[in-house]
Amino acid sequence: MKKSELKELINEMTLEEKIGQLVQVTPDFFDQEGEITGPAAEWRLSEEKSFQIGSVLGTHTAEQVYTIQKTYLEKSRLSIPLLFMADVIHGYETIFPIPLALASSFSAELTEEVARLSALEATRAGVHVTFSPMADHVMDSRWGRVLESNGEDPTLSAELTKGYVRGYQGTDLAQDTERLAACVKHFVGYGAVQGGRDYNHVDLSPIELHQNYLPAFQAALDEGVKLVMTSFNPINGQLMSLNRSLIKETLRQEMGFDGVVISDWNALEELLAHRVVRDKYQAAAEAFEAGTDIDMMSDCYINHLADFSGLDSQALDEAVYRLLTLKNELGLFENPFRGITANAASIEHSLRKATKEAAMKSFVLLKNEDSILPVSQKQRLFLLGPKADSKDILGAWSWIGKTANAISLAEGLSHRVPDLTIGKAASWAELSAEEYLSLCEEARNSEVVVLALGESSEETGEAASKASLSLPESQIELVKRISAVNPNLVVVLFNGRPLELTAIEPYVKGILEAWFPGSEGGHAIAETLTGYYDPQGKLPMSFPRAVGQLPFSYQAYSTGRPLTEKNQTEKYVSKYMDVGNDPLYPFGYGLSYSNVCIEAISQSAEVLTREKPLTIQASVKNPSTREGVATVQLYIEDMVTELVRPVRELKSWQKLNVAKETTERCTFTLTADDLAYVHRDLKRYPDFGQFRFFIGLDSRTTLAGQFEFCES
Repeated sequence: MKKSELKELINEMTLEEKIGQLVQVTPDFFDQEGEITGPAAEWRLSEEKSFQIGSVLGTHTAEQVYTIQKTYLEKSRLSIPLLFMADVIHGYETIFPIPLALASSFSAELTEEVARLSALEATRAGVHVTFSPMADHVMDSRWGRVLESNGEDPTLSAELTKGYVRGYQGTDLAQDTERLAACVKHFVGYGAVQGGRDYNHVDLSPIELHQNYLPAFQAALDEGVKLVMTSFNPINGQLMSLNRSLIKETLRQEMGFDGVVISDWNALEELLAHRVVRDKYQAAAEAFEAGTDIDMMSDCYINHLADFSGLDSQALDEAVYRLLTLKNELGLFENPFRGITANAASIEHSLRKATKEAAMKSFVLLKNEDSILPVSQKQRLFLLGPKADSKDILGAWSWIGKTANAISLAEGLSHRVPDLTIGKAASWAELSAEEYLSLCEEARNSEVVVLALGESSEETGEAASKASLSLPESQIELVKRISAVNPNLVVVLFNGRPLELTAIEPYVKGILEAWFPGSEGGHAIAETLTGYYDPQGKLPMSFPRAVGQLPFSYQAYSTGRPLTEKNQTEKYVSKYMDVGNDPLYPFGYGLSYSNVCIEAISQSAEVLTREKPLTIQASVKNPSTREGVATVQLYIEDMVTELVRPVRELKSWQKLNVAKETTERCTFTLTADDLAYVHRDLKRYPDFGQFRFFIGLDSRTTLAGQFEFCES
C-alpha cells in the first residue's frame, strides 16, 4: 500500500477507530485462550471496540492467529489487519540458550543466527513482532532479568543487539515472511533498578545515561529496529511512559527513531499505583502527550483517551500512521495471514541442531584444576545433584517451549559415557542414612563426580529478584560432603544470572557454567565435558565474590584512594574490609582445554591522530595438541580526563581459531572515535593526551602498551 493510501485510510477512520489502533490486548478479548493478570482481568470491551483494536499479544498457535484475524477482518468496518506480537526471547518452541548465555559467545553472528531461526519458527505461528532484543545495561545480578541481557559492557551489548535486529528483521519484511519486526526494550534504565528489585526506582545521571545506557538502543535504531518499548520504571522520579523528554527529545530527535513506541504490560494503569496520576483519564492523556503510541494491556486509551479535551488530532494521526506503516512494511494489507501459509516442511531437526551448537558456544569453563576436564569416555563417572536428570533447563521466557522435550544432562551423558551412574541427591534432608552411605560409596569408587547444581527457571527472569545469590545450603552441603570422599569433583551450573560461588569454589576442581542452555542442553554439555567440543565462552557479567559487591562492573571508576598491590593492608583506601574488590571471575573470563595464551603484543606507532589510526597486533599461542578458539580482547584507559572515567573499557575483540601447537596473530585498529566518551555537555568526543591499552583473554589478565592521541 502506498503512503498516500495509508493517509487516505486514516482520513476515513473515526476518532474511536484511530484510538483503537493504539491499543493492544490478549487473545482472551477475542474469546481465545491467553493470559490476563492483574487489573486487566477486571475490564472487558464491547464487541464494537474489540473490532477496532490494532494489535494482539501472546497468541500460541497459527490456528489461533488465523481464527482471530479472519473474524476481525470480517467484523471490523475498515478491515485493517491486526498485528500479532509475542515474547520470542530465545526461541519459540525450540528453545535456544538464554540471551545472557548467548552473550558469552561474544558473537554478533551467533545472536543474528539465533534471531533468524527464532523468527523462522515464530512466523509459522503467525507472529509478526517480537518483544526482543533487550538492550538494558546491567550491573546487578540480583535483578532476575539479567538473563535477558547482553551483560555489563555497553560496547559488547551494542554489537550483540545489532545482531539480534538483523536476524529478526532481515532486509525486506514485506517479501521475507520468515522474518519478524523487532521491538527493542526497555527504554530506558530498567537494568539499574535500586537493590536489583524488579519494577523499582531508577536514578541515573545524564552522563551515565548517555555513556552506558543509550548505546545499545542506538545500535538497535541504527539497524532499523521497528519498535521501542518503554520501561516500567521511573527514572529520576518520572515514569518512562510519561517521560516526554526522553521519548520525544532523546529517542525521537537526538537518536532519530521514527518507529512505534509501545508501553510495557499494563504500565499506564500502573501509573495510578505510582501516584503520579489521579485516574485513567489523566494516565491516557499524559502518556499520549509524552509520545507513547501503543497502550499495552490497559483500558486507559480505549476507554478514556477520546475524552481528553486537549487531544491533538495531528499527533493522533501521526501515531496511527506509524502503526499502519509498520503493518504495511510487514505486507499485512496484502497478506493478513502472513507466515501462516508459508512452507510447512518440518524444521525441527535443523533447529535442534542449531540450538545445541549455540549452547556449546555459550558455555564458560570457570575452573579446570589439574586438567580434570575433559573427562574420558572410558572413565567411571558418577552424576548427581538436583539438576542431574532435570529437564528444567530452558529458563524463563520459554513459554511456548516444551520442557518435556528438553534433553537433560543425564540423558546427554548416557549417550557419551558408557560407565555412568546417576544418583539422586536433591537435598540431604531427603536421604536416609543407608542412602547417604550408598551415595558416598559410589562417589568414592568413581573416577570423576559430576554435580549438576543451580537455579530453577522460576528463580530467574521477570519478577525473580533475589537478595542472595548463593547456591541453596543443601547444594553447598552436597559439594562439601562429596568432595570429602572424592576430590575429583566437577560442578555443572544451570542458572540465569551470575552466582556467588565463593562457598563451593575451594572444594571443586572443575566448574562449567552452562546457564539455561535450551532444548538440546544435555547433549551440548555432554559433548563439552567429554572433550568433543572445546569450551570457548567468555563471561559477559562478572561473578562476584559476595553479593555485597553489587552492583558491579569491571569498568571501575578511578578513585582518589585506590586499592593497589602495595597498600593492601592500609585502612584508608577504597576497599571492603571483609572481601576483595575484584570479582571471583571477571568480565571476559573463560578457560579452554587448549590453554591458548597471548604471547606478545606490538603496536604500529606511539602516536594516534584523527587521520592516522593505531594498529595493535597480538600473538596468540596454542601450546596444546588440540585446536582452540581465543577471544582476544582490547581495552583502553584514558590517562587524564575531564570527568572521572573507568580504569579500563572494552573497545574491540576478535575470535581467533588457533591450530594445535601453533601461533596466530590478530590485528586491532584504534581510531579517534574509539577514544571518545560523553563529556559534561553530553557530547561524545575524545581528549588529547596519553592512553594505555590492554590486550588479554579477559578483563583482568592483560599485556599493556601506551600511546598518545594528538591533533596531527
